[in-house]
This record gives sequence, C-alpha cells and structure tokens, in this order.
Amino acid sequence: MGLIESHWTDLLRTAISIREKRLSSVTLLRRMGNHSRKNRLYRAFRELGRAVRTITLLRYLSNPDLREQITQVTNRNESVHHFADWLMFDGKLIGHNGPDYQEKIIKFNELLANCVIYSTAQDITDAANAIAADGHPVDLDDLATISPDITHVIRRFGNWILNLTPPAANPTTRLDLESQVLFAP
Repeated sequence: MGLIESHWTDLLRTAISIREKRLSSVTLLRRMGNHSRKNRLYRAFRELGRAVRTITLLRYLSNPDLREQITQVTNRNESVHHFADWLMFDGKLIGHNGPDYQEKIIKFNELLANCVIYSTAQDITDAANAIAADGHPVDLDDLATISPDITHVIRRFGNWILNLTPPAANPTTRLDLESQVLFAP
C-alpha cells in the first residue's frame, strides 16, 4: 500500500493523460510491457490493480445478489455464444490461417446469429401481440422465459430463401400489451 501512496500523483497524472488523450493506453502498455519490472510506475499500477481485484472479489463473495446477477449475465452470454457456434456452417473449425479471413468468418457468423435472433424475437413479439389482441392474458414472467436464441425452429441446412425486397410495412418491434391483458383477471 505504501507504493500506491508514494506514487499516487504519478498514477493520477497518467490516468488523466489517457483520459485527455495526450497518452494512448496502447503506448503506455507497450512502455510498461518491455522489461518494466523495476519501473516504479509499473509496480504502483500492478499494486493498484491487485487492490482493485481484491476489493472486487470481496464484494463478489459478500453479496449474493451480485453473484446471482453475474451468473445470469454470464449464462446469457454463453447461451448466445453457444447459439452462434451451433449456427456456424463449418462447425468450430476455421480452416484458413489468415487472420483477416478468420476475422471475416467470425464477424459473418456474429452477423448471421444476430439476424436470426432478431428475426426470432420479432416472431415472438408478433405472437405475443396476436395473443393479446385476441383478449388472452400474457404474463410478462412467461415472456421473460422465452429466449430468441432457440435452435429447434431453425433449419440450419435447409432451403434458405433470400428476399431483398423491403417489406410493405415496417416490422412490429414493439410489444403493445394493454394492462388488462397482462395478467388473467
């Protein structure tokens, strides 16, 4: 802790320089990455990082709500990544060694996954609006359990028809549920 206190002004000066864009974070990392073990600023930043990491871990361990929230977000992200992996046509193997090619394949896969998720979310929205329009109750808790990254409704290797003509009307992306149809009376 003494190292952080003694170099606090240098740490602040460096952080302000990065914020004011007088110093690039990449440049700083490059400077500190080259044989910096004896550099006082490197050691101070390392100790500060350890302190922040320890505080974060203590908060995580002491707060069950934070742990649950982090687990839910992590599971949600993993679900989307799993969906994108499932959707990839060539499987998990990218057979070309060129970094530009690999980046293009990954970005294409992410774009395709996002398009499929958007289309499925739009279908869910249309279905919920139709149920509400018929006067049936729609429970928001039920809607919260529906995931737009479902795989059983997608024909991964089926016939894909690409229709580039714009739709006649804008798609319905808003879930319009009146208060009386949200829950059964």
